[in-house]
Amino acid sequence: MKNYYKKRYALSEQGAKNLTKATLFCFLTYCINLGPMIILMGLINQLVLGNVSSTVQYIVMAILTLVFMYILLSEEYVSLFNATYKESANLRKEIAKNLAELPLAYFSKHDLSDLSQTIMADVDRIEHAMSHSIPKVVGMWLFFPLMGLMMLIGNWKLGLAAIIPTLLSFLINPLAKQKEVSEYSRYFNVLRDNSELFQETIELQQEISSFNQSGKVKKTLYEKMEESERIHLKVEIVPMLAVGISSSLSYISLAVVISVGIQLLMHNEISLLYLIGYIIGAIKVKQLFDISTEGMTEMSYIEPAVMRIKEMKNAVLQEGKDTSLSSYDIEFKNVSFGYNEDTKVLKDVSFIAKQGEVTALVGISGCGKTSILRLVSRLYDYDKGSILIGGEDIKNISTDSLFRNISIVFQDVTLFNTSIMENIRLGRESATDEEVKKAAELANCMDFIDKLGFDTTIGENGAELSGGERQRLSIARAFLKDAPILILDEISASLDVDNEKKIQDSLNKLIKDKTVIIISHRLKSIENVDKIVVIDEGAVEMSGNHNELMEHSKVYKNLIEKTKLAEAFNY
Repeated sequence: MKNYYKKRYALSEQGAKNLTKATLFCFLTYCINLGPMIILMGLINQLVLGNVSSTVQYIVMAILTLVFMYILLSEEYVSLFNATYKESANLRKEIAKNLAELPLAYFSKHDLSDLSQTIMADVDRIEHAMSHSIPKVVGMWLFFPLMGLMMLIGNWKLGLAAIIPTLLSFLINPLAKQKEVSEYSRYFNVLRDNSELFQETIELQQEISSFNQSGKVKKTLYEKMEESERIHLKVEIVPMLAVGISSSLSYISLAVVISVGIQLLMHNEISLLYLIGYIIGAIKVKQLFDISTEGMTEMSYIEPAVMRIKEMKNAVLQEGKDTSLSSYDIEFKNVSFGYNEDTKVLKDVSFIAKQGEVTALVGISGCGKTSILRLVSRLYDYDKGSILIGGEDIKNISTDSLFRNISIVFQDVTLFNTSIMENIRLGRESATDEEVKKAAELANCMDFIDKLGFDTTIGENGAELSGGERQRLSIARAFLKDAPILILDEISASLDVDNEKKIQDSLNKLIKDKTVIIISHRLKSIENVDKIVVIDEGAVEMSGNHNELMEHSKVYKNLIEKTKLAEAFNY
């Protein structure tokens, strides 16, 4: 049972163990609840039928029943609530740990709001089901065969009369709920589409109206809303019918027992005590099934939540071993890659970026340059070919080992609402204050830090700084980390000439003896690099220095001409 719970509800080892324990106590509680019924039958036998028994016997039975009920109910409460709440916390921790190890590719394919919904709301739903429904329902499944067997042994006709209608009423709900959950999933998808269409309509209303298309958009929106209401109506009708039929059958079971019992009593096949006992037993079974039906409903509703948690926990992690690299040449060998199966962004890309050299990637927007940088840093894994660093395939290197050897400076800098000192220290958390200040000097940050001070809070994402100042702080992080591989992605695309010169001076110090891969649309700034790799429609068109490419590469010459034209226009 423990393994079943673990796989079925994506629980931890301890959580599945605790849920199994809770189920056992629920089963034992159902069993001990037969005690009062047995005592009642004895009293009826004595008071109605005149079969006198010892009073002490009833007192002892009542005391023992109360003691066992107290013990079992106490243990049931602890196992249902305390243990399941702990599992809720552990499950969230496990998901968070798993998320930290997932590649960026996973987050690009999943909506962040859906992920946060899974961590908070979905786990909350499973926690409630664990404490209120799952153990009680499974305990009932274990108890019902025992109760049914006892009733069948006593009198198989009365036993069948009590069991069959109740069992049918219990089985109808899961079938109906399965259909209902499927329809609800469809309904929520339609609601999401409607909300996005609402947002789009609001944002574009003025523009749409100017083209006299607002009527058409409103018509589409109304049609979507009508469709969602039709699905909603269908969703509500299914459970209504299921609950109605199920409730009717559960009430019929009591009538069937009475009818069959009266017939048997008239033919002297049973005694009055037997009939009363089976009526009480049928009432008890109906009560338990009514409670379990609510639990079954909740277990059906958490199905989508369980599926989302399973998907998150079973997502493929990036594997690899901790590796010490002795050299840092980067080699692409026939690398192909796509963000989805249908579209390939890179096709058989091959080139070498050597240690101690600067390799620039150039090409029009969308040709695959940034994708190459993402593959080098293993934010994504390539589909075919191989990428080697120091002769080691990066898929065999753990991400921790890889990230220790790579510094990335993006065009879009992310800063935090804390001090300048702490924002730079993110490059290496163990760095001393003196090391942070030295990195700031190397990155030419002191002209504005002297005015503000290292302890100044710079606002959310560096709101108190200019674009150039924010960019230089990110370069200071790279200096502080001092990784042997440096990746620069369009870091000067939106900077003025003065800031670009300061950043260029910083980079000239930073790139010494490192393997550097750079992307820049300002081709003038990369004319003197060691190697330029021209990317055209996801493939390497040619590589070489500036003079070689001007002589032999049509794509590169076209890029140079377009750049000159754009710079002249901007000027």
